[in-house]
Amino acid sequence: MHWWFPSNASSVGGQVDSLFYVILYITGAVFVLVEAALLVFLVRYRRRDGRRATYVEGSTKAEIIWTAIPAVILVSLALFSQPLWSKIKDADTYPANADHVGVEAKQFEWHFTYPGPDGKLGTDDDFMKKDELHLVVNRDYVFELTSRDVVHDFFIPAFRIKQDAVPGMTIRVWVRPTVAGTYELACAELCGLGHYRMRAQVIVQSASDYAAWLRSQGQGTASAPAAASTATEGTQ
Repeated sequence: MHWWFPSNASSVGGQVDSLFYVILYITGAVFVLVEAALLVFLVRYRRRDGRRATYVEGSTKAEIIWTAIPAVILVSLALFSQPLWSKIKDADTYPANADHVGVEAKQFEWHFTYPGPDGKLGTDDDFMKKDELHLVVNRDYVFELTSRDVVHDFFIPAFRIKQDAVPGMTIRVWVRPTVAGTYELACAELCGLGHYRMRAQVIVQSASDYAAWLRSQGQGTASAPAAASTATEGTQ
C-alpha cells in the first residue's frame, strides 16, 4: 500500500510507514465502530408517535470504559513509537561518524551550510548553498535546523522526516538517504505570503559525483574519501 506515498528513500522510511499504518488501522477501526453505533442509535432511538422522551442521567461505568480504552491505545502507541522517534530525533542515538549540515530557513529560502575540507561544521572553511541540498547515498547526516525569522518546517517526504525550524533554537534531526535521485524539500508550516514557493531540491548522489560537485563549487575534496568509504560500507 505505497500508492499514496512517495517512494521511500531513507533507512527509516519503512519503519515510519509501518507505524503510520498501525495508527491508521486502529483509528480506522474506531471510526467504523463509532459510526456504526451512531447509525444504530439513530434507528433505535428515533422519534416515534406515542413515545415520550425520557431523561437519562448517564452511566459512570460507560464513561470509565470509553475514557480508559482511548487512554490505553494512546499510551500503547506512544511506547510503540518511542524507539523510532529517538532514533530519528534523539541526538544521543546518532551515529558518531555522521556528517553535520547546517540548515537555516528564512522567508522564503533554504540555506544549507556544508563543512569544508576539514569535515567540521562551524569553521572558517564552511561554504553555503541556497535551495540545493547535496547528499551522498548511504551516508549518515545530522541536519542542524534553525530559522532566521519565523517558524518554518523542514519536510522531505521521500525521507519521511519532518521537523520545525524555530527562531533562536538549533534542532537536530538524523537521516540516512538510501536511494540516489532528486527529491523535494518543502516548508510545511505556513510562514507568510511566499510560503508556496519555499522549496528546495535534495540531490542524493554517489560519492564520486558528490566529489565532482564539490570541485565544481571550488571546494577541496578532503572529505570525499570518507564519503566513498561510508557509501561502500552502506552498500555492503
